[in-house]
Amino acid sequence: MCCRLDLPSLASALRRGILAFGWLLLVLNSPAAQAAAAPDRFERISPAEAGYDAERLQALADFLAQAGSQSMILLHEGRVFFEWGDVRKPLLLHSMRKAVLSALVGQCVARGRLRLEATLAELGIDDNAPALTAEERRATVLQLLQSRSGIYHPAAAESAAMQAAKPPRGSHAQGTHWHYNNWDFNAAAAVLERACGPVFEAFDRDIAKPLGMLDWQARIGRWSEGDPEPDAAWLARWDGFVQSEPSRSRYPAQHFRLSAHDLALYGQLYLQGGRWQGQQLLPRDWIEQSTQPVSVVQPQWGLAYGRLWDVLLPARPEDPPAFFHTGVDVHMLGVYPLQRLVMVHRVDTEAGSRFTPRDLVQVIRLMHAARRAQPPSPLSGSAAAASR
Repeated sequence: MCCRLDLPSLASALRRGILAFGWLLLVLNSPAAQAAAAPDRFERISPAEAGYDAERLQALADFLAQAGSQSMILLHEGRVFFEWGDVRKPLLLHSMRKAVLSALVGQCVARGRLRLEATLAELGIDDNAPALTAEERRATVLQLLQSRSGIYHPAAAESAAMQAAKPPRGSHAQGTHWHYNNWDFNAAAAVLERACGPVFEAFDRDIAKPLGMLDWQARIGRWSEGDPEPDAAWLARWDGFVQSEPSRSRYPAQHFRLSAHDLALYGQLYLQGGRWQGQQLLPRDWIEQSTQPVSVVQPQWGLAYGRLWDVLLPARPEDPPAFFHTGVDVHMLGVYPLQRLVMVHRVDTEAGSRFTPRDLVQVIRLMHAARRAQPPSPLSGSAAAASR
């Protein structure tokens, strides 16, 4: 009989439909889906309003596609005038985590709970055998932030190349020599946690929520030596994770995963002198002091290091320095106060990418070339020169 209504089959189909609809509602109401669907935090303006040439920015976009970038976003006075790729996808910050640590330390110091002049001996900081010497324990918190502690103990999250490049223990007195040193950064995070609580909780409470970050969900994982090597699927479960390597050091590395959108919010906080929607989230003087050049690292590029930030030596003494941090020489957060510019560039290093440090130099050149008036102190080769 044509078109006979099969009631049991219809009931089964309805049940399946209801279950499927329920699953769809669950997915759509998940925090990840809500974050992805939410309008972002930035107003849009045209390139012309920001002082940039649209055709030259198209050349930048073409290069990003060719080179294998994942995303890029440019803000002028807090408004987006260029975006490319998926700016809402969280990715590992790599060494840009140090720039995030800077604000958390600044907030802790401002609360009076941490002194920059405190020595490691005063704070009870030591490490695995061979333990820190009495001389090494004279290093201060400030010297950790400047990467001038003179402590060349093994550290978590060090590549073989970083280990090989370390000076011998005891070869430099505290505060006399700059060396990009994960031991300093990991120990600084440990000191921060003792004074002001867990790093990720502080970031969630004092940075992510006040800024209105959309893609950060405060899901924190743990990885220890001996565990399977983290892959893209494992990393995607977390917004941050603690990397412990107790055979090397007592102090783990604290890794963040942020989207280009959320990282741009963080850069804008720095551009605005730490002020956000009427609140001073971070002291202005902390930002100014942290982004002053302390150690001239690559004089041929005008590249220096401050406190957990790379700094570009300004062309004129009266100009505010631009500052930035890279991650494995391909990710970058840059803040250019003179141009009122924030830039974020991301690469999907979790899945693997063909993008190279040389490509990042070209991205920076194309970005500056798109500006109608050439900025006084463009960043050219320094991203490739600073190995991360």
